[in-house]
Amino acid sequence: MGVTRTPRARWIEEGLRALAAGGPEAVRVEPLAQALGVTKGGFYGYFRSRGALLDEMLDTWEREVTEGVIAQVEDEGGDARTRLGRLFAIAATSGDGPVTGTTVDLAIRDWARRDEAVAERLRRVDNRRMAYLRSLYASFCPDPDDVEVRSLISFSLRIGHHLVAVDHEGRSRAEVMELTREWLLR
Repeated sequence: MGVTRTPRARWIEEGLRALAAGGPEAVRVEPLAQALGVTKGGFYGYFRSRGALLDEMLDTWEREVTEGVIAQVEDEGGDARTRLGRLFAIAATSGDGPVTGTTVDLAIRDWARRDEAVAERLRRVDNRRMAYLRSLYASFCPDPDDVEVRSLISFSLRIGHHLVAVDHEGRSRAEVMELTREWLLR
């Protein structure tokens, strides 16, 4: 009977979990192997180095938070408001997913402050996300300034709403987020 190898995707996912928990310094082969319940030897069957794993983690994150999310939104069709509603729902439910979660996104943003290559990738991802938002809003907002403002508010809410600790005077956070979605889609 052959030895079952831990799939490459599991190493990447575990690496993203470690990144979210402790930054790039926390992405180490031995602790990842322990978390996966395997020996570290399997790692080198997939990756030539820790740096190669970090690159693949960033590739996976980039692909999933841009084209992966866009494909989910576009696959079901509908007009721009319907697709934006779907995008908002995906963003609200991605929470702390191992690849598309907020903590991964924030960890990459923090990493980008110290690593220019990561900063360039983050800029590319953010530009792709904003371009998609602009394309949706532009289909029902004739004013380019309005498109830009709605796109930036939507994007900023996705990235930062978990960082804001505020009471909403008798409303829940979910109620205020729903009011915000309704306002953005009017």
